[in-house]
Amino acid sequence: MERGSSKHSPRVDEQMSQEVNGLVQGPGTGGSRVDESRQPEPAGEDQPEPTTAPAGELRTGSPQGMSSTDVEARSRLGRFITMTALPGDRDALVANARGNDAPDDIVAALEGLPPGTRYQTISEVWAALGHKNETTRW
Repeated sequence: MERGSSKHSPRVDEQMSQEVNGLVQGPGTGGSRVDESRQPEPAGEDQPEPTTAPAGELRTGSPQGMSSTDVEARSRLGRFITMTALPGDRDALVANARGNDAPDDIVAALEGLPPGTRYQTISEVWAALGHKNETTRW
């Protein structure tokens, strides 16, 4: 029986690491576990934004004092303000939202906040924009 070396050359090692890269890293900046051709394409500019309540109000799931539309809009606001911006004032929130590629309507709403006020949470920002938060939690 002839025994050979089980070591690979650096080129083969690199090729093998690229083949399992999606499995090792998982979803995120390095890619996902599926082929790129299987990922859905984003909606076009003329397409409506996806919603969790396509037919209107949901029967359950929204907290007391808020509609499901309010919950979805507050969640949309929170997607573009990261936790590193909080606590923060108007300028910090606007800069953070722009850094996260927020739509123009969110940036315009944040620019309408009063200067000099520091906000601790997204709910405080939401209330300062003139919206209602839930009346009871848990």
